[in-house]
Amino acid sequence: MKVGGAVIFQNPHNVRSDRDVYTEDLRIGDLYEPLGFDSIWSVEHHFDDYTMCPDVLQFLTYFAGRTKTIQLGSMVVVMPWHDPMRVAEQVSVVDHMSNGRMILGLGRGLARIEFEGFRVPLGESRERFIESAEMLLEGLEKGYCEYDGKYIKQPRRDIRPKPFKSFKGRTYAAAVSPESARIMAKLGIGILIIPQKPWEAVAQELGEYRTIYKQVNGGEPLPTIAAGWTFCDKSADRAREMAVKYIGGYWDTALRHYEMASENFGKAKGYEYYEQMAKALKGNTSASIEYFLSLQVWGTPEMCFNKIDEIRQKVGADHYTGVFSYAGMPIEDAEKSLRLFASEVMPELKKLNGAKAEAA
Repeated sequence: MKVGGAVIFQNPHNVRSDRDVYTEDLRIGDLYEPLGFDSIWSVEHHFDDYTMCPDVLQFLTYFAGRTKTIQLGSMVVVMPWHDPMRVAEQVSVVDHMSNGRMILGLGRGLARIEFEGFRVPLGESRERFIESAEMLLEGLEKGYCEYDGKYIKQPRRDIRPKPFKSFKGRTYAAAVSPESARIMAKLGIGILIIPQKPWEAVAQELGEYRTIYKQVNGGEPLPTIAAGWTFCDKSADRAREMAVKYIGGYWDTALRHYEMASENFGKAKGYEYYEQMAKALKGNTSASIEYFLSLQVWGTPEMCFNKIDEIRQKVGADHYTGVFSYAGMPIEDAEKSLRLFASEVMPELKKLNGAKAEAA
């Protein structure tokens, strides 16, 4: 099994300067390759304290120059907010600069604040995502982009620098709703899971995704990549205390950023699934936090290993990406957790290589 680490730049309630957050989280990012992680990731978000990485490809370009072997993952490029021709060029540049180390992750976005900020109607996101992704993926294989859709009208233009190796087998998309999973199957790309709902439900939807994938593309789909908010400590009690405070704190930032308690959440076209999700979360805040904690990876090294192995088996994952710094956690605690995970959990996870057949 491969193991990655993410950097997300959170500044909840703006209690610190953005400069301090960047300085400390970049320090976490610099640890991943020396500690033996297989990949480094970041996200794309805009306009508030939720996460402050507005350009994940710029982030990956920075780490392409600071590393030698680690893979570089986008979690994710939100396609409706971008000109897909520009994304194709940027992705190709990162891949050239890193000697082909990029893992391309795509998504369609959710937060009203971000869609309004980019003047894109939320209800158009699904169609815009499909058109943009189709053009991008085809372009990266052919070396040029050309598309005539409802939203994307792209005359044929070359991607320069021209992609020098295929992105098939290293392109994923974040999918939460069952409809999105079906779209990804038809596009022929893998699934990146950012946990928001029970792993059992995810496993059930992945079954449908795999069936459609085989029908449309033939052959087996890529193994899943699973992400998770992670805290590792020698003491189970302290791990629980820190998980409640900081993983729970992250969940609070997500609730605020996505406005999950709002009456309008999930009402836009293409987001009907999220309305059901919001109804299940409303009311009891402590129960909501416990629910989110149950999806994540925290505890002693043994507990962390067992949870990741459980996730691996449920969803057929061959890659786990941990988020180690979030919700204003002091850098000393984040680094201590990361180093313990790297020394005692990661070596055992890497022994699980070849478990894909078992998971299936």
